[in-house]
Amino acid sequence: MKVKDVVANRFVDLCKERNIRPNELANLSGVTPSTVYSMLDKSRRDVNITTIKKFCDGLDITLGEFFSTTEFDSLEQEIL
Repeated sequence: MKVKDVVANRFVDLCKERNIRPNELANLSGVTPSTVYSMLDKSRRDVNITTIKKFCDGLDITLGEFFSTTEFDSLEQEIL
């Protein structure tokens, strides 16, 4: 699995835990809904650390909490 997939899956899981829809995540994070959907779209997976930080702020978690999972710890190096 690629880093961008793990990032998207982590946000999906966090939203499910909190019963938040993608549009609500956008509102909480101060981004457009298209920003959320472009991260979730498997064919695009448009995500960067600034956007991740905004999503984390919207969910009231730190970047450390976001990345502190076994899925991130077990990622293999991606070679282009």
